Amino acid sequence: MESYFRLFPEQASTIAGRVDGLYAFLIGITVFFAGLICLLLMSFLLKYRRRPGHIRVPSRESNNWLEVTWIVIPLALTMVIFVWGARLYATVMLDPPAGALEVYAVGKQWMWKFQHPDGQQEIDELHVPVGHPVQMTMTSQDVIHSFFVPAFRIKMDVVPGRYTTVWFEASKPGVYHLFCAEYCGTAHSGMRGRVVALPPTQYQEWLSSNRVVESMAAVGARIFQQMGCGSCHNAASLAPPMAGVFGSSVTLASGDKVLADEGYIRESILDPRAKIVAGYAPIMPTFQGQFSEEELSQLVAYIKSLGKQAADGS
Repeated sequence: MESYFRLFPEQASTIAGRVDGLYAFLIGITVFFAGLICLLLMSFLLKYRRRPGHIRVPSRESNNWLEVTWIVIPLALTMVIFVWGARLYATVMLDPPAGALEVYAVGKQWMWKFQHPDGQQEIDELHVPVGHPVQMTMTSQDVIHSFFVPAFRIKMDVVPGRYTTVWFEASKPGVYHLFCAEYCGTAHSGMRGRVVALPPTQYQEWLSSNRVVESMAAVGARIFQQMGCGSCHNAASLAPPMAGVFGSSVTLASGDKVLADEGYIRESILDPRAKIVAGYAPIMPTFQGQFSEEELSQLVAYIKSLGKQAADGS
């Protein structure tokens, strides 16, 4: 009976309790001040109502301390909410732990497509292990979508032309709803899926039963060679070498430095003249429209698999 009349979704991730704590605080102060205002309003209506024989008294001068009080208290509460929410969003939801399982997701009208590092692919269903952090790297094939799992208390917009990331760690086994929380067209309400959280042993069994021939990195390596990328990127005199580039700081021809993350790799493939690496000529052609989002994810996975090396090449 409780499952049918639950006020809030069940907590099924390690951050769900912290999100609910902030939400409970917001509800608490809202109810408190709404009740206080209503109580004062009713008491003033009764106390200062117009009655026969009562003469209206001119209002007194303003009380500076009262003015300061009802400015400082709301400001203090607002800053508490801001700091609490910012820390929760930045340090908990956007900073995945080391060793997180990486899953690539593509949203499209109207489905979710997932790729696991070992090559397993899913549509509208995502299998994850319980007790292990999972980092989602997401993009959209058409319009803006939003990856929303109520039980995990996570929501992140999925934007065409760029990657967005979010992470979670399922705290208990179960099957949880997955929704698109951004209106994306006439069938938006039908863009639903589910996240299946399995105990580690069952998750490994699922991986084994859905084993594919090639991992994402292996497929990316094959695409890399088929498109002739290695003819330039394996020769340091023509284009930057790919070994060790991911996660490093890249110096551009403008003198600026950028982090070579998933977004940088993706942009360099589709718009290579956007950020030209110092010491190299802008000879790379654009590959805009030549790769699907899944293939771009596989290329990124391959470049990530080459590892990070020291800037001096050691």
